[in-house]
Amino acid sequence: MRKQKIQIKEVGPRDGLQNEDEIIETADKIEWIDRLSNTGLTYIEITSFVHPKWIPQLSDAREVAKAIKRYQGITYAALVPNMKGLDTALEANIDEVSVFMSASESHNQANINKSIIDTFPILEEVVQGAIQGGKTARGYISTAFGCPYEGEVPVEQVFRICDKLLEMGVREVSLGDTIGAASPNQIEDFLELALKRYKSTDLALHFHDTRGMALANVLAALDYGIETFDAALGGLGGCPYAPGASGNAATEDLVQMLNQMNINTGIDIQKLLQAGVFMRDKLQKNLPSHMLAAYTAQINEN
Repeated sequence: MRKQKIQIKEVGPRDGLQNEDEIIETADKIEWIDRLSNTGLTYIEITSFVHPKWIPQLSDAREVAKAIKRYQGITYAALVPNMKGLDTALEANIDEVSVFMSASESHNQANINKSIIDTFPILEEVVQGAIQGGKTARGYISTAFGCPYEGEVPVEQVFRICDKLLEMGVREVSLGDTIGAASPNQIEDFLELALKRYKSTDLALHFHDTRGMALANVLAALDYGIETFDAALGGLGGCPYAPGASGNAATEDLVQMLNQMNINTGIDIQKLLQAGVFMRDKLQKNLPSHMLAAYTAQINEN
């Protein structure tokens, strides 16, 4: 049931950087995204059009979106929380608009400052506005496999939100293991139910590596025919409203695993690692990626 070609959606420039205190220069973000565009990636989430006071790191969203080189065959996406953000995103010519909410009430309140029920009409307005603007829309559901405040999240609660997002017109829902609590057994049980309700192409998976389970969870999902996974170069990321949650699955670790399994990603891992070194140097710290650590050691030895 495994697909022979997998799409990796790179979320490092948005989800990866938003949790970093070290402010990266706009020119360096642009160069990093341009480097990512040369790796064979077909999807890069480049920024977020949220109010600068919430995420100062991404306050240059418009400048970044306007200055990057656009390559044919690559979707350049951004997170958009409301209509004001959408206006700027459309003006900056984003290809795809991502909307986000949580599966658990308490995390949604902490993250968005609204109840789940009050979030739906805001997201629907953004999704419809994006579609009317000739763009596609994607939905994120955080805490789909566990909440830092509530613990286990009922599967039916996740499905209810997934249903609403798909009804709004998103073309895909990315299900996030925000605190990195999921296990392969949980992923298998979830997908056993989910794929009776949704097509595999309706869903993407977004794993964090807090407990070192991200790649194991990808492997479990591959056996159910899931073909789209989010990842962040270097394993960057985390969640300010999920204490202790570490970064995303590292793109280069995921590509290496898939390469070893003879599953095609279309991504050049050498160029990916070089882009990882670039951002590691800008952040002036080691990143969680295993492949990047090995690559760096090899460079230093030579």
